[in-house]
Amino acid sequence: MAKSVVFIDLLSVGVMVDISFGEDGAMAKYKPYNYSQRVMIPISLEDQLMPGTLEFAIHTLVEDRMDISVFEDRYNNDETGRWAYDPKVLLKVVLFAYSRGLISSRKMERACRENITFMALTCGQCPGHSTIAAFVSSMRDEILPLFRDVLLVCEESHLLGGTLFALDGCKVPSNASKEWSGKILDLKRKKEKIEKQVKDLLRRQVHVDRKSGDEGETEEGGPLLDRSKQIERLKKNAKRIGRFLKEHGPRLGRQGKEVKSNVTDNESANMMTSHGTIQGYNGQALVDSKHQVVVHAEAFGEGQDHYHVGPMMQGAKENMEVLGYEGDYFEGKKLVADSNYSSPANLSQCKAERLDAYIPDIRFRTRDERFATQERWESRRTKRFILEDFQYQKETDEYLCPNGKVLGRRAKRVIYDGVIYKRYIADREDCIRCPLKNRCIKGNFVKGRYLGVPVGATPGNLIKEMAAKVDTERGRNIYHQRIAVAEPVFANIKYGKGLDRFTLRGKIKVNIQWILYCMVHNIGKILTYGFA
Repeated sequence: MAKSVVFIDLLSVGVMVDISFGEDGAMAKYKPYNYSQRVMIPISLEDQLMPGTLEFAIHTLVEDRMDISVFEDRYNNDETGRWAYDPKVLLKVVLFAYSRGLISSRKMERACRENITFMALTCGQCPGHSTIAAFVSSMRDEILPLFRDVLLVCEESHLLGGTLFALDGCKVPSNASKEWSGKILDLKRKKEKIEKQVKDLLRRQVHVDRKSGDEGETEEGGPLLDRSKQIERLKKNAKRIGRFLKEHGPRLGRQGKEVKSNVTDNESANMMTSHGTIQGYNGQALVDSKHQVVVHAEAFGEGQDHYHVGPMMQGAKENMEVLGYEGDYFEGKKLVADSNYSSPANLSQCKAERLDAYIPDIRFRTRDERFATQERWESRRTKRFILEDFQYQKETDEYLCPNGKVLGRRAKRVIYDGVIYKRYIADREDCIRCPLKNRCIKGNFVKGRYLGVPVGATPGNLIKEMAAKVDTERGRNIYHQRIAVAEPVFANIKYGKGLDRFTLRGKIKVNIQWILYCMVHNIGKILTYGFA
């Protein structure tokens, strides 16, 4: 790489000389300075990319190991047209920016002008923010081949163990507000409410305009206000909702029922997180346990993980086939995932893929004796009554509750979640006056207590079979490896690399950003354990 010399012409703002005298009358001397002087600073861009740094790893991988020819079909400017920025340069900028928590294309442009490391990666070029944003959002067909190139280097560097994999996800806010979410009927009502508000403001504005000549006139105890900007903003919002309603119908969920749509990004979803409800995407990652390398990544516009095992395993198999493995690469391998993935669809997929899966149900902690003394789980055991607190009367086939009231069998057997129950019901009047109802019945609406007694399970109940598998000592030991495998990946991406939100809209573009962040994570593993 050629040596570069940077000339700095400092603005001439004059020289300020401060002459001070000490207590004994001696004059203080300071080094002189002059803002009009010229300074030559010789900088070797190549020397800024020092081996052992992440920028060097990104530079080396993009130059030597990643097939950038996948971008060539975009350009047809060999005879006419402006010279384009090399995709290698743009890719280096984006990957390094993501590693530094710079997700905004404007901040990337500024970094290319001000940061010497970005200058070294671009060889002094400075792509604009619109060029960077268009490059990222248009990588639909190129992102997976690039991800697989990095994954191949991980394999060649012996970073993949290929024995145990952890599947997990993190919910990241999207570039859309949850305030613009709702079912179709809710959005129609919102539009009508805005239009009504506009009419009211117009009426009040007309009144203000008529009285504007009177100096002493006030509006509701305050000065006269010009609400034209507020009215225009509300009209714009109403038109925006109306345009959305014309172009979109009800959004249906997995169960065929309508779920909330979003006017800004209708492929994002309302999701519950530990910090409240967000409008965002669910970034999934399948992680190899040896060095926490992500073998497949994908973003989904649904918060529940009940259907994610299938597409994630399919994508991972396709990635491994490109690396030269057979289609049965995951057969017999261990897969661990948290209880959010416990669903018939996911467990059926694990069985079809012949995975040795360990996915517990949501109640597995309450059955683990090691958690019996912990306050969080002990409170769940002691505060509310459980089946053992009810006494069975064999002669009459009834149960006595802790307050001595009778629960009679008044219903046939019911099946819930693959489990067969006998149902016993208490009298509603007994429950209303019961002093122990706070430990027995949930909610404020009191009705007769239903007591479900499990008497069996339907054949092929995958959830119960998995529960029995995870409840063994071996199953618990294998499952508890999940935290050490999957959680550090998301900690690195969200907090180490600063992915606190997606800046693009639509599942395809958000998926590109998510995979790019997982690529940066894998490059960090190559830097730490691989060639660099």
